[in-house]
Parts: sequence; C-alpha cells; structure tokens
Amino acid sequence: MVCLDSIGYGYRGCVQFQQLQYFVAVAETRHFTRAADVVHVAQPSLSQQIKALERELGADLFLRARGNITLTDAGEALLPLARRILADADTARHEVLELVQLRSGRIRLGATPSLCTGLLPDVLRAFHDRYPGIRLLIEEGGSHDLVRELARGALDLALVVLPLPTPSPALTTVELLREDLVVVSSPEATAPGRGRTVRISDLEGERLVMFRHGYDLRELTVAACRAEGFEPDFAVEGGEMDAVLGFVRAGLGVAVVPRMVATKSGRGLRVTPLARPGLHRTIALAHRSDVAPPRAARELQRMLLER
Repeated sequence: MVCLDSIGYGYRGCVQFQQLQYFVAVAETRHFTRAADVVHVAQPSLSQQIKALERELGADLFLRARGNITLTDAGEALLPLARRILADADTARHEVLELVQLRSGRIRLGATPSLCTGLLPDVLRAFHDRYPGIRLLIEEGGSHDLVRELARGALDLALVVLPLPTPSPALTTVELLREDLVVVSSPEATAPGRGRTVRISDLEGERLVMFRHGYDLRELTVAACRAEGFEPDFAVEGGEMDAVLGFVRAGLGVAVVPRMVATKSGRGLRVTPLARPGLHRTIALAHRSDVAPPRAARELQRMLLER
C-alpha cells in the first residue's frame, strides 16, 4: 500500500502500489489495451484496478470517450505524485540490490553536453575501473531539463550550471568548479581581436557558431554581447557541442566554449583566451533534498568533489 497525503482534492488515505503503476501506464499511453501490454497484465484486470483506484480516491481519473482517453483534473493532479512514488520505489529497489562492496547497482547521472565532453570521461573511467559492476546511465540535457528530471525522480545526480534557471528548495546543490570560457576558431580563419586574448567587444561583427535555444552557453554568450552593446551575428545556430566544434573547424565561424572542452577537443581549432575579466561558469552537483542519492551515486559524488 502507498499512502497519499493529498492530491489536491482533500484526499488522505492509502492505495495499492500496483494501481499507481497501472494508472501511470494508462496516462502515458492514453490507451487501456496498450497500457495492459506495458505492465504485462490482462486488459480487464487493469481496467478493474483503475476503477478500484477511482472508487478509493472518490474521483474519476480519466475521461473515457470512444478512441480517446484523457486525464481529468484529478488525474492531472495525481500523475506527478504517482510518477515520483514509482521512481522512488525503483531507486530503493536498486539500492537494496547493491552489494556491500558496490559490485552491482546503477547510477542515473544527468549532465550538460559540454560536461559530458569535457569533465566526465576521465572521472567515469576512474569510477568504472574501481566499480566495474555499476551501470552508468547518462542523460544529456540543459540545466533546466535536468532539474526537471531530478525533481520527478528520474535522475540520481545531475551536473548543472549555476545559477539554476528555476531555483528550487527541493534540490540541494554543491559547487564543483568554476570554469573559464574561451574562443575557438579555425586555424585558417583570421582570429578575432588582436594579440593573445579576445575581448567580448571583438566579437562584434564576427560570425558566431551558436548553440541551440535553452543551452546554458548560448544564454551566457548572448548576454555578454548585449552587455557590450551589440547583438551577436550567427552564421549557424542550433547545434549541440560536437556539432558546434565541427562547424568551427569547417571555418563557418567562431564560438565561445568551456576551456575544458577546448582542451580535450581542440584538434583542428585555434583556442584563444578571453581578456579579463573574461567569462566563467559555475558547475554544481545537484540532487533531490528529500531523498539521499543511492550508495553508488554517493561514491561517484565523492569522486567528483575530490577530483
């Protein structure tokens, strides 16, 4: 049984865990037969359990029209809570299955693409060498997306860029490092600015290779250009880190990227530091405040903080 304090309709009581699984399956597939296939149960049994759940809650969860299943207001209120309960139960199950010496288990780690390229490979290699039985599940995304995935219990840890787009007391963040940004360009192209460093103002009139919307580096670079009184000019926009570096190597323009990425992926690129005060970003480890990360995730967290 799972006890619910409230789903916004004054309900306080307990429901069966299995009923929540069936409810989420129907909510995600919007189809009772497909949902039954997902949870490996006969469709009549699933329908009976959904009806029993609705009776227990005292509210309909679905509007049932021929060929069209939609959530009611009560269903919309229950869905995020049910997903979190199921995610927490899954995490608990994996933690219980971990052996004392961390010979088995998993870690669900979120990180921005630039951190997957720059910071993580060496750390994950060291972790894997020490704990080869731990499965590493990596999800790439922007900080906003990773915060949302943490909040709903889909990740154990996430490497995010501070400040968070939507600060939340439900998350705990620990500052990991402060990283300089640099300008990368094709060796064949004329480097922006004059001398060994580039000022942000030198980027005025330069054709920039720019990341997609929602990418932390895009927002930081555009804000820095506007602070200098100009709008950046994009030659190409919309890529992830590997695509941006490839476009720069091809001579399509210049880009502002983290120093770590430029150092590891700098082949075929000219790397120029930004003049003081330059641009920086702060990287932090985040996890939910109400649930301790699994044991394996805590060990990876320790290795990241001690790197």
